[in-house]
Amino acid sequence: MPLYLQKVLAISCVFRNAEGLRVHSFVDRDGQSEGRIIQTFFNAIEKHEPQLVSWNGSGFDLPVLHYRGLQRGVVSDKYWDMGDDDRDYKWNNYISRYHMRHLDLMDLLAKYTPKNNAPMDAMAKLCGFPGKLGMDGSQVYEQFLAGQTDDVRRYCETDVMNTYLLYCRFQKMRGGFTEAEYDREIQFIQDNVAALAGQEPHWQEYLQAWV
Repeated sequence: MPLYLQKVLAISCVFRNAEGLRVHSFVDRDGQSEGRIIQTFFNAIEKHEPQLVSWNGSGFDLPVLHYRGLQRGVVSDKYWDMGDDDRDYKWNNYISRYHMRHLDLMDLLAKYTPKNNAPMDAMAKLCGFPGKLGMDGSQVYEQFLAGQTDDVRRYCETDVMNTYLLYCRFQKMRGGFTEAEYDREIQFIQDNVAALAGQEPHWQEYLQAWV
């Protein structure tokens, strides 16, 4: 379907700050809460002003949220600020392609040339990370129709963990992490996934697939 006709069922995020790492999903469980979960996601941006990191977020995830948010009456002042209210956002905002407040890692690694784009699953596995586990985006709709909302959520959660791992690898490549800092962060992530594995089976599967 074209992006403006798609519906948002789940938004999953890895949150990483000085206090630690956590995985959280906003989920429309009753089929009536799409606007609420989109608004809640943008409220988190409004509150924390995080750097957003995605894989093809400019090509898919964010445009879907834009169109559906427009339809649902979502408000997100800070996300759309391009320097009108905050001068710092003139040169680094969520909307402009070459800024880092939203980093579309796939787009950057492809040197902003679509023919060079690489699938996240392949890149994650090439870097020794688990990649996708038994589901991809093409299967989400049929899982939704079958009422398997939690399976879709679990798929989204492992996807964003892959994204964060690739971002850490990128930070090492660009000098944002030393080798020792990168190794510590990867171990920290593994420890967190191991803790999550005691709560839900998809994290156990994810841990077992880790090379």
